[in-house]
Amino acid sequence: MEPLWRVDFHCHTDASRDSLVNPEALIARARQRGIDRLVITDHNRIDNALRVQVLAPDRVVVGEEIKTTRGELLAVFVREWVPPNLPPDEALARLREQGAFISVSHPFDLQRYGWQLPDLLAIAPLVDAIEVFNARCLDARMNLDAAEFARQHNLAGTVGSDAHTLGEIGQAALLVEPFSSPEELRQVIGRGQVQGRLSSPLVHLASTYARWRKQFRKG
Repeated sequence: MEPLWRVDFHCHTDASRDSLVNPEALIARARQRGIDRLVITDHNRIDNALRVQVLAPDRVVVGEEIKTTRGELLAVFVREWVPPNLPPDEALARLREQGAFISVSHPFDLQRYGWQLPDLLAIAPLVDAIEVFNARCLDARMNLDAAEFARQHNLAGTVGSDAHTLGEIGQAALLVEPFSSPEELRQVIGRGQVQGRLSSPLVHLASTYARWRKQFRKG
């Protein structure tokens, strides 16, 4: 039996408005932290993830964190960009058309585009997973509620550092059997094992600084 992979399903590069992470440094840190697969999920774009995958095709998976009119989705194996601010059903239809694996970003973190329960219930039959551990959640109960929702609705769980800085890479990961496609991921993710701890609340200051610095440059 092949060794399990450590997979971080949620991280950002400097293509995201609130991150300054250099892609080459990101790959190096993932190797240092023993992350076998890193899903780059920049906010509402995939261009940088596509470029980074060329640099490390054996480690990087193209993803996207998509802001809908109700909350955020976390997609893996994205081939075509899905624009922000679509109704959830339209965003989900575009992802399903391209065969992407679909999770839901930090669903109970309402300060970061989480989901109201009726909206989450409406999309539950249309997604593959729920993000059951996000290292940037300020309250551990948010992840516990997400894991319980996934259990109740027979959904798999993704795990991510939600890293916006290099120091956060690998803060959370899922131990899972190797996969090379969304279909294979769907087959193995239900047996995944959560590894993770919450990041310091101070990491959010780094995101604030990144937004300020990019705005200053524009000015």
